[in-house]
Amino acid sequence: MLRFIVHYGIHFALPIAIGLLFFKENRTRVILILLAAILIDVDHLIATPIFDPDRCSINYHFLHQYWAIAVYGVFLFIKPLRIIGLGLLIHILADWSDCLLIGT
Repeated sequence: MLRFIVHYGIHFALPIAIGLLFFKENRTRVILILLAAILIDVDHLIATPIFDPDRCSINYHFLHQYWAIAVYGVFLFIKPLRIIGLGLLIHILADWSDCLLIGT
């Protein structure tokens, strides 16, 4: 249960909190962009099996590999991509916390 709360709390509650606390002018737009980062999970569709509760996504799925994470970090320094990069890194943080909680 802890794993579920931490993982999905980071996926959903953290982006909403960041949008509300730090982006008062454009909070709805920012929150939607941050939440949309979950779309990188589309790479799970090419995995076999598609969902494995005991698999660590980091460096397994295509859009969760270290090179991709580095690209998301670079997005933070490109103003038009900054919020997208933040959302993607929040997503990676959620998946990384899941990896820690399953012990990989």
